[in-house]
This record gives sequence, C-alpha cells and structure tokens, in this order.
Amino acid sequence: MNLATVLTRAATGVDTARVAVEVHLANGLPAFNLVGLPDAEVREARERVRAAILTAGLEFPPRRITVNLAPADLPKSGGRFDLPIAVGLLAASGQVPPSVLADHEFHGELGLDASVRPVRGVLAAALAARREGRRVVVPRANAHEALRVGAQTVAVASLAELVAWLRGEREPAPPAPMEEAASPVWPDLAEVKGQAGARRALEIAAAGGHSLLLYGPPGTGKSMLAQRLPGLLPPMTEEEAIETAAVWSSDGRFTPQHWRVRPFRAPHHSASPAAIVGGVGGGGAVRPGEISLAHGGVLFLDELPEFERRVLEALREPLETGRVAVARVKERVEYPARFQLVAAMNPCPCGYLGDPSGRCRCTPAQIERYHAKLSGPLLDRIDLWVEVPRLLPETLAAAAPGESSAQVRARVLAARERQLARQGKENARLSGSELETHGRAGEPALALLGRAMARLDLSARAYHRILRLARTIADLAGHETIEPVHVAEAVQLRRLPF
Repeated sequence: MNLATVLTRAATGVDTARVAVEVHLANGLPAFNLVGLPDAEVREARERVRAAILTAGLEFPPRRITVNLAPADLPKSGGRFDLPIAVGLLAASGQVPPSVLADHEFHGELGLDASVRPVRGVLAAALAARREGRRVVVPRANAHEALRVGAQTVAVASLAELVAWLRGEREPAPPAPMEEAASPVWPDLAEVKGQAGARRALEIAAAGGHSLLLYGPPGTGKSMLAQRLPGLLPPMTEEEAIETAAVWSSDGRFTPQHWRVRPFRAPHHSASPAAIVGGVGGGGAVRPGEISLAHGGVLFLDELPEFERRVLEALREPLETGRVAVARVKERVEYPARFQLVAAMNPCPCGYLGDPSGRCRCTPAQIERYHAKLSGPLLDRIDLWVEVPRLLPETLAAAAPGESSAQVRARVLAARERQLARQGKENARLSGSELETHGRAGEPALALLGRAMARLDLSARAYHRILRLARTIADLAGHETIEPVHVAEAVQLRRLPF
C-alpha cells in the first residue's frame, strides 16, 4: 500500500478542526514534501519524524514522500502533527496495519529519541473525538486531559510503544488514574480589619458576578480585598470547568490541580496588549491572553491607570460579551473571556489625594491627566465603584474581627441559588430585556432610580447596571422584589469622587 490516511485535529482557540493527514509514497528520488498550509513548526516535523522512526528501530521509507494536511486552507501550527505523520508513513509503507487507524485520532510531538511529548489543546480535541465516537491516542503526559472529558484514551510514551500496540503485540500501559484537585486555600476575609463598605461591596460583587473598582490611598487593603474574592465565589459547574480547562489546555498550562479551581490572574501593568487580550505567540500560533486565562474566575488589575490605554479599551467588549476575538492574517480565533474584573487605583499619581495628612502635592492638571487615562465608556462598564479610605491607627486597633470568608460565602451561595432558580444565570449577565422580566422592581424603587438618573446624569447603561446591582442586593436580603432601599445602596455603589 502506498497511501494512508490518519486523523488528527488542529487547534483553533478552544475549538478544534478535524485534519486528515494523507501520506503518499511514490517511486523516484527520495524526498519529503509537506503541504497543506503548514507553519514553520509543522514543516520542521520532517526531520523529527525521520529521526524518531529510525531511533525506534523502524524503517524510514526511501521513497518520494508527500504528506498533505487536509483541508489545505486551514492553517496548521505546533508539533501535534508529528505523531500522525509518523503513523501515516509507517502505515503507507506496510510497517503497521492501516485497518486500525480509522476509529482513532492521533496527537503528539516526537522527540529525536522517539519519545512522544505533550502538546497543547488535547482536552478540546479529546472532547470533539468523543462526540464523534473515536478513541484518541495522546502523549502519556496529556492523558489526564482526555480522561477528564470522558474520551476513550490510549496513552503512549514512545513511538515504539505505539507501534507495538498497533501491531497487536502488546497493550500500552494504562493511563494513570485522574488526580483530583485539592481544594484551594484562599486568604480569609476575616484578615481584613475595618473597611466595612469595601467588604460589603466585595460580597455584592461575588453574589451577582459584578465587576468592581477599588480606589483609595496606598496601603489601605485594596489588593487584600481583591485576593479574597475567589474564596467567596461558588464552585464551578461542569460546563464552566470544561470551558476554563479548555482555555488552559490550549496554552499548554492545564494540570489536574486546575480542575474546578477558579483562576485568579493578576498581570503587571507593564503587560502588552497581546499578553492581556491574546495574540500570536512563539511559532506563529495564536495564544490566549490574561483575560481568557481568567475565564470563569477573577482578573485583578492593580494600578489600573498605569496600564496602556490600548489594553484598557480592549477590555470593553469582553466585559460586555464574555468573548474576545484575536485576528491575524490567515485566521480569526475566538476565546471565551467571561471573567470577573477587580481593579484597583490610587486617587492621584502620588496616591494621597484627600488624605488627612495632607501629603498630596499633585497639581490639578496632574490629577486630571491621571483620571483621564480611564475613559468614560470603560468606567461605565464597571458595576461597583468603591472607596477604600485610609483608617487611623486607633480605628484599626479598635476594629472588631470581621466575618470570615466561609460566613460571607454562605450568603453568596444562597443569593446565587436564587438567581439560577429564577433566570438560570447570575445577575451581572442579564440583558436589558431579561431585567424587565426578572428584575421585579416595585414602582417606588423605579421612581427612586428615575430621580437618581436625572440628578446624576447617568447613562442608559448605568441604569441597567444599577438595576442589576439592586437585584443582587435584594437577593442577598432574600427579597423577591427590589425595594427603594436596595436601589439606594446600588446608586451609592456607582458614584465616583472624580
């Protein structure tokens, strides 16, 4: 037989596209041609495959070899095609029976020593293969990803082990049993002394999935509060866990310890737009950014005005849609990006504007430029704006211990359960029309909101955000209807001093 076809998949973000690796052997001068829109990493597979086959004690066919990666218009990147190319060569040259290939998909990079190395995106590929009724052959280091989504999995550590199995000589060692992730230990909210207003805002943000901006002088506890938000959030659903794991797998970062653990990402303010939003990584492949790695969890941006303006403006669409599109010349890749934003900032460049000590020496022009780094449309998309003031030493010393994360989380879980039973999603994700159906605001509450809109000159987007906040506050209080007291608190949480 001079022709063999092996199935695999190309990664396109958190999705995959089926690829048929067609290998043809012809008479003529020995050559190895690779076609089908491969990038530099894939073209280098020729030398890796040749060395691996010879190292495994197999024959590399001295023929004119043509490998086609179909469909030809789909960009191919990464080392994941090494293993299917090698298997196709061995099947076309009669060294393994081609009959066993039809119901399997192969993924893996080959080392020169014929070892099978892990690749990115196995979780999504295994999920797609399971839906189509095929087994997956993956590197042993990636087996936990395939098993996690229930795919029939063959895990191999070397090309020789795979060939022995394909020939029916011996079964490969079974994959190691899945490790269960240990419950993460998040910092306890009880460690934050004072700051009752900020603690209350954090509870509301956790209960409704709302974004949050903390502003105040340095050292007042903004970062401490942000780091404690994941410990208040409810556990992931199966769908959320798979989506989040698929993002991490697409970047080669997924481990068993990540399963069902909400991410907490805190990039430095010097991060580039590609690092935050996503872009082309090594080898030309599109990679997810911090906002996608935070999917299902928390994205903490400390020193918010110090981030590049392009980075901040790029957050606007994901905050609304929960997705981000990364485009390059030949492809457009979408990643999920439904994260909970927590941002922190100082009131002025030096950080001490309004401090009782009078330490601030910033000029009005400097303060105005600092605030102008944050556009109105971006601020409008942040649900809660909360001041974290400096507390006097005697106030801190006299402050009673606050509630623990466990106590607050119990209320958050109860509020989330009400939301899911009522509308199937958290309040922060309600559209305008869904708010009319599920908001359940009484006439006095709507009248108060109307007066606040007129007095504070708020936008239509702010109207809906205040109503969502009020709905969450009512859920925390166990009320079916939004009352004026809930609207009043929501309005107070939407007021910036600048």
